[in-house]
Amino acid sequence: QVQLVESGGGLVQAGDSLRLSCVVSGVTFGTYTMAWFRQAPGRERTFVAGINWDVRRILYADSVKGRFTISRNNTRNTVYLRMNSLKPEDTGVYYCAAARFSVVDRRERSYTSWGQGTQVTVSS
Repeated sequence: QVQLVESGGGLVQAGDSLRLSCVVSGVTFGTYTMAWFRQAPGRERTFVAGINWDVRRILYADSVKGRFTISRNNTRNTVYLRMNSLKPEDTGVYYCAAARFSVVDRRERSYTSWGQGTQVTVSS
């Protein structure tokens, strides 16, 4: 059974940094594309960043380019999201997602496994 467990969220001030982690079990992690999505209060869930299994393909939402960095450690079955220069508009629940394909897809429906989410709140 696939399990994704996020951690690292919290309450920070604008300009601060956070690093989210997502530990994956129940699958061969090194063959999966991983992504982070977020959902702000009252809004739809949206793509933040994605990384394919061999790190040759990485995509970011325009709103986080230059501030967020996605990475993975296939030995530790973990994907990370380093978030710098956080803004109040980055507030939301951040979800880790997994899919067994070789590309990075921005579409939520392409991902077959999801974590429970971790809350990030950025105060102004």
